[in-house]
Amino acid sequence: MKLPHRRKFLHLAAGAAALPVLQQIARAQAYPLRPVRIVVGIGPGGAPDIVARLIAQWLSERLSQPLIVENRPGAGTNIATDAVVRATADGYTLLLATSANTMNATLFEKLSFNFIQDIAPVASITRTPYVMVVNPSFPAKTVPEFIAYAKANPGRISFGSPGIGTPGHAAGELLKMTTGIDINHIPYRGGAAPALTDLMSGQVQVAIVTTGASIELIRSGKLRPLAMTTSTRLEVLPDIPTVAEFLPGYEASGWLGVGAPKNTPAAIVDILNQEINAGLADSRLKSRLAELGNVALPLSPAGFGKLITEETEKWARVVKFAAMKPE
Repeated sequence: MKLPHRRKFLHLAAGAAALPVLQQIARAQAYPLRPVRIVVGIGPGGAPDIVARLIAQWLSERLSQPLIVENRPGAGTNIATDAVVRATADGYTLLLATSANTMNATLFEKLSFNFIQDIAPVASITRTPYVMVVNPSFPAKTVPEFIAYAKANPGRISFGSPGIGTPGHAAGELLKMTTGIDINHIPYRGGAAPALTDLMSGQVQVAIVTTGASIELIRSGKLRPLAMTTSTRLEVLPDIPTVAEFLPGYEASGWLGVGAPKNTPAAIVDILNQEINAGLADSRLKSRLAELGNVALPLSPAGFGKLITEETEKWARVVKFAAMKPE
């Protein structure tokens, strides 16, 4: 091949190789050209649904296109996740990813998808703090006292949760796995309210629930908080210690984020990540999320992916320890 021809060939080859990248950039610059939907695996009205709608409203204003929340509850959020996995990877179908997704990877024996492999992490939104609460008449006032009491009375303490495989259940099983205590899990349906009702009447002795569900009961003295299950104390409840202050390394909390089908163009993922993180820095949106008992959690796509992987591995150990089976 003559040199000029060879140079021309290499130039054309390089141009051809760069073409897909340029096409992705061009699509991203035009994105979105039509409405985007966010599929939520939880019914309307709950805190995750409200967070999804707040983020949808923010993105609608920033991207000048409607973002439509589509509720597809069922099977512990697996129905919604499956729908997004099967969607076209073009940025027009997104998933409200939750901590349940990382639990479900081990909790359910047969899933039609692999969450880590089939969902691209776009952006984390919030972390949901949980608090360990007891009836005011319960003898333990601290986590060490609770552990000592539980060890002295094996099998006599019951802890309530909103159901098998929920963050409150997993947090309690993690406490059992970490300390070796023997306490009985009592699952409830209908969210945290039934468990808290029985906790206040003394039917169960302890529960690990969201701060949103329990903060007013704590402030009114109807429940006694022992500790936050997050790694750091909460600004709105600064006097409540964390479990980790007594059991280093203990951490249990929920989280919400946005995912997309795998192979969604990186440029589109970056646009969504930047806009969501801008929302998490906005004082009004941040305050609204705090009112729901959430803490803003801005991360890069890679950072969010790392969180998902770590959480999946951690809760797999807990699910196996507790021999959890889905309801």
